[in-house]
Amino acid sequence: MFENLTEKLQRAFKNLRGQGKLTEEHLDAALAEIREALLEGDVNVGVADELLANIRKQAIGSEVMLQLAPDQQVLKVVRDELTTLLGKHAKPIFASRPPSVWMIVDLQGSGKTTTTGKLAKWLSLHGHRPILVSTDVYRPAAREQLTQVAKAIGTAIWPGAGTDKPIEIVKGAIKEAKLSASDVILVDTAGRLHIDDELMNELGM
Repeated sequence: MFENLTEKLQRAFKNLRGQGKLTEEHLDAALAEIREALLEGDVNVGVADELLANIRKQAIGSEVMLQLAPDQQVLKVVRDELTTLLGKHAKPIFASRPPSVWMIVDLQGSGKTTTTGKLAKWLSLHGHRPILVSTDVYRPAAREQLTQVAKAIGTAIWPGAGTDKPIEIVKGAIKEAKLSASDVILVDTAGRLHIDDELMNELGM
């Protein structure tokens, strides 16, 4: 999503660049590009429209329209509104009694395993002891891929050998985390769509 959004933002702002003065027509064209990127990234249409309305209001109601570099001014408005939407001071949530269990969920091929590794690295740098576990029993290479990620960043991993049931794999990881004093379990799940009942039900187990 973010790569697509970045590409469309760059295209939108490229069209604004060089304009002597920003008009509402220019702004609306740029916002249309951003809206398309958000919707393609499965952002709720209501959230996208509210975000764009706020961006337009901020841009129109400020001195942006009078600036000599309108693309930079609009970029700042977009960045500020996205920051507000996503949360300026977001904090991770940990269980009152460790280990905390974080599930990484998204579409197949969206970068869950890479994100899992980055989260583990971030947690380690902030004094935590994460352990990784893959519950993707549908792709033979999935567990091996996560193993390589764990090895590269020096983080523990629970192999989950001996079972092909995701819930049993997680239960095993929880036991291992308690034994090894790991305080966060990062669960790299199988990619899924909301229309896949079996995989969606798996999340609620």
